[in-house]
Amino acid sequence: MTAFALRRVRVAEVERVADEVKRFRLVDASGAALPVFSAGSHVLVTMHGANGHVWKNPYSLISAPDDGSGYEISVLRLASSRGGSAFMHDGVQPGTELHISEPVNLFPIARQGHKHILVAGGIGITPFLAMMQELAALNANFELHYKVRGLGRAPFCDRLLADYGSRVHLYRSDLGQAFPLESVLSEQPLGTHMYVCGPAAMINWALQVGRAVGWPQENLHSERFTAPPPGRSFTVKLARSRRDIVVGPQQSILEALEQHGIDAQYLCRGGACGQCETRVVACDGALQHNDHYLTDEEKKSGEKIMICVSRAAGSTLTLDL
Repeated sequence: MTAFALRRVRVAEVERVADEVKRFRLVDASGAALPVFSAGSHVLVTMHGANGHVWKNPYSLISAPDDGSGYEISVLRLASSRGGSAFMHDGVQPGTELHISEPVNLFPIARQGHKHILVAGGIGITPFLAMMQELAALNANFELHYKVRGLGRAPFCDRLLADYGSRVHLYRSDLGQAFPLESVLSEQPLGTHMYVCGPAAMINWALQVGRAVGWPQENLHSERFTAPPPGRSFTVKLARSRRDIVVGPQQSILEALEQHGIDAQYLCRGGACGQCETRVVACDGALQHNDHYLTDEEKKSGEKIMICVSRAAGSTLTLDL
């Protein structure tokens, strides 16, 4: 079974906040208050496009966690969009109704931390907008280090500088400004935690730098969501229910199951949480693992697959479903 009950919301505001980035304010369609959430949470937004196409994309909540009058999200139009981010940019206006999940937090603040270093790249700033509001309310010690291509591609820069001043460190690629992460991390007191969100290469680099300067693994936190990549069509055979489902070139396995009324487990839909882990019974080709959850050894074994983002390169994949 899925983990979520869906809530109907109405779009109250749409604002362009940077090139290809828009902010959306969502309010409960019935006028009720929305539940408070913890900073770092995201919601799954369900979008219904033309021809019955459905997208379910995770977006970080960027508004104040204790503000139940509405939720805010920010969406980057992806150049490689399978349709969801393009729908949000082109098809969603004030008054549009959407469905969202309850907030889920896979990227919480380590409240025992003595200091918090937030490292963002591009649209990876989004979870930190709520985190900074929560940390400021707690009078916690924190800094933001924000790597951007240029001000036109940097959502919320003005707001962050106005609200948090010297706590915000901006590094602009268009000005050739380097991000001295190694020295930043080397100068922190014991008990400091680092959080990183942004492009995959940046996340990998930041975590590698953290480990290289001797930070314990439990003090290094990251969040990354992977959109299901397109690929060749293949057939999923469900061993227990004895059904055959065709996965289209632009679909994930999870989306294909849902299209046929099969209620599979999921949580993040981005290859990060492990909720949709499924046992592989057989596969006539290589598995294409696109998740961040399974270990390298687990991926090599071919015994498991994360059906929200991963696929099969062959023609048939048999799952224990």
